[in-house]
Amino acid sequence: MSTELKFITEPKTAAIVGCPFSGGQPKPGVDQGPIHLVNAGLVDQLKELGWKVAFDGHHQFEEVSASSDPPIGILKNPRLVSRVSQAVAGSVGAHARQGQFPVTIGGDHSLAMGTISGTLSHYPDACVIWIDAHADINTIETTESGNIHGMPMSFLLGINETHIPEYDWIKPILTPDRLVYIGLRDVDKGEKMILKKHGIKAFSMHEVDKYGIGKVVEMALDHVNPKRDRPVHLSFDVDALDPSVAPSTGTPVRGGLTFREGHYICEAIHETGLLVAFDIMEVNPSLADESAVAQTVAVGCSLVRSALGETLL
Repeated sequence: MSTELKFITEPKTAAIVGCPFSGGQPKPGVDQGPIHLVNAGLVDQLKELGWKVAFDGHHQFEEVSASSDPPIGILKNPRLVSRVSQAVAGSVGAHARQGQFPVTIGGDHSLAMGTISGTLSHYPDACVIWIDAHADINTIETTESGNIHGMPMSFLLGINETHIPEYDWIKPILTPDRLVYIGLRDVDKGEKMILKKHGIKAFSMHEVDKYGIGKVVEMALDHVNPKRDRPVHLSFDVDALDPSVAPSTGTPVRGGLTFREGHYICEAIHETGLLVAFDIMEVNPSLADESAVAQTVAVGCSLVRSALGETLL
């Protein structure tokens, strides 16, 4: 690997944060995603790329019984999601402070409240590149489902009008100009209004078609990291990819990124040398047949390798 990572100390250590967690959404099985990715050989694959790998098993999240976690408004599992995300924030933040590179494997995307909070605890000026079919920026006021995996960005940006004390641990230090989306194609009406209101830059699949993925990544970086000096947190939901590429996920939407477009994003952001954390989320091995699961898990592993420096030549 020739790219020097500006914020990661030598010898380069990838800290795998396994998060078998599904509480932010209703479909069972997404908690098995991390286990499948590790069982597919992810640790050895990263070692072959020249990384030291720290992985001491998956997080064991204490179950909060549903009886003690009634909805807050229509938010489902609000205390469980908060508690787990806070634990993840502590883990990611600790790895970042040691100069390590946290690779969080989920689990559902509500975990990003934790991963990004952890990154920001050490790199307060970091920017976030969010790769997803969905904006995940519904607020307590706009969510129609109450599934918190569609809401992590609203907590991170501090744009909820309703105060929920359980989430007071999230410091809303991320600013809208340090967030950019790539791959959006299924955005709720309320979310579109939020993106416009806060001037948040988003490159939907329309822009990917129009400009090509190389130009889109360049424009995204120009927006959130104009001087190429800010640390980058890359959060990748596998449903950003077309379902023909990654079928085994909870909310697939046709017309997504191709295999190469997804990998190009990871490769190009690695090449900046600014990447400090990577999330791969929403691999759900229970939602497809065996070959489709194996395909999705293999793609998940290969996206991680691309983000950590694997190149085609």
